[in-house]
Amino acid sequence: MERFFMKVIGVVGLPASGKGEFSKIAEEMGIPVIVMGDMIRNAVKEYGLDPTDANLGAIANKLRKERGMDAIAYLCIPEIQRQTAPLVLVDGIRGDAEVKLFRKTFYRFTLICIDSSFENRLSRVAVRNRSDDFRTAGELRNRDERELGWGLGKALKVADVQITNNGTLDEFSESVHTLLDEIRSDP
Repeated sequence: MERFFMKVIGVVGLPASGKGEFSKIAEEMGIPVIVMGDMIRNAVKEYGLDPTDANLGAIANKLRKERGMDAIAYLCIPEIQRQTAPLVLVDGIRGDAEVKLFRKTFYRFTLICIDSSFENRLSRVAVRNRSDDFRTAGELRNRDERELGWGLGKALKVADVQITNNGTLDEFSESVHTLLDEIRSDP
């Protein structure tokens, strides 16, 4: 597989850690964002299913079982390669197999881990109102376990950079802006 020389940032974190907010800030800075979850949402739609957490999880598991643990990353690569910007962000990495594929494909790949406490993550899902969200601590624990089963814990451990998201939105935004400016300016 050809190794592409654009800079690619991968974002990894437990559910509701702040990956979406990180991506929103990147988009506001003019950085194209490829959302791995969109690949799964598209597959759920193709199957004619509602985009519930159970259906998204089932289809993600099905794709990984049939095509390998890096199946979702493979679906993202053509989307990333179509971008003309010098820096592209991939939101929603869920496992170490995906990280390995991105590192193999993109010479300049940086993995950023977003860390946030369980309590903060649970309070965020209560207000974000997505169709695949959960409402209880037990549901969040179940989602964590499912994603950790895909290799998320290993991916978190191999991150190049860690950013903590336990403060205010303004504090997180400032940290993200600083980090993305550093990555963009690094030759």
